[in-house]
Amino acid sequence: MGFKDWGCWNLVEDYFTELGFGFCKYNVSHNGCSTKDSLNFVDLEAFAEDNYTKECEDFQAILSYIGEHHKPFPEIYVIGHSRGGGIALLQAKDERIKKVTTWAAISDIESRFPKGEALTEWKEKGYYSRLNGRTNQKMRHNYSQYIDFLVNRNNLDIRKATTENTKPLLLIHGEADTSVDIREGKELAEWSGKELHIIEGAAHTFGSSHPWEKDALPDELKSVCQLTAKFFLERN
Repeated sequence: MGFKDWGCWNLVEDYFTELGFGFCKYNVSHNGCSTKDSLNFVDLEAFAEDNYTKECEDFQAILSYIGEHHKPFPEIYVIGHSRGGGIALLQAKDERIKKVTTWAAISDIESRFPKGEALTEWKEKGYYSRLNGRTNQKMRHNYSQYIDFLVNRNNLDIRKATTENTKPLLLIHGEADTSVDIREGKELAEWSGKELHIIEGAAHTFGSSHPWEKDALPDELKSVCQLTAKFFLERN
C-alpha cells in the first residue's frame, strides 16, 4: 500500500541482510504507486480496483519470481506488517514457506468493510472515498472489492488460516497500537496457540515515522527485528 520504502523499512532490510539473509520487500500491484515513485499515489484507478485476492496473487507472483531466479529454491521466511500480516497468514499454507512472522497484523478482513447504511450506500454508489492522511488525497474504494471478498470469503478467512497453520509462527504487536488494536494480535495468539510478543509502548509502526532521517532503527523496531531474527535463525 505504498509503504515499501516508507520510514525506515530500508534500515530493516539492512538489518537482515547484514545477518546474511536475502531480503525482498514489495508494493502490491494495485497500490496506486508506480515503479518510478514507490511512495506517492499516482494511479488512483488502480488503487480503487485493489482487493485482497489480488494481494494474495501478488504474493504468489513474488514466490514464483524467486523460484525462477534462485536455484535451488531458498528457504522462505515471511514478515507481514499490518494488512500484510493478514496476507502472510492466508498464504502460510504454501509449501514453499518455511516460517511466518506477523508485525501488528490484522486478524479479520470483513470487519474492515462499511456496515449498515454505509454498506448500502457503497453498493448503490459503486465506490466510497477516504482521505489519505499521509498524502491528503481522496482514495476511492470500488464496491468490486467487497464483491471479491464475498466470492472468496473462505480463502480470505484469516481465523481459519491461522487455526490450520502448521508452520512456525511468531506474533508481534505494539502495546499502544491505535491502527490495529492489540486485541487482534491476541486473537491470532489464541487461534494459533502461540505466544503474542508485546512491545511495550509501541504504536503501529514501532517507533518509525516518515521521513526517517536517522541512520539507526528506533529502539522499538530494533527489538522487533531482533525477535524476528532470533526466530528465523532457530532450527526447528
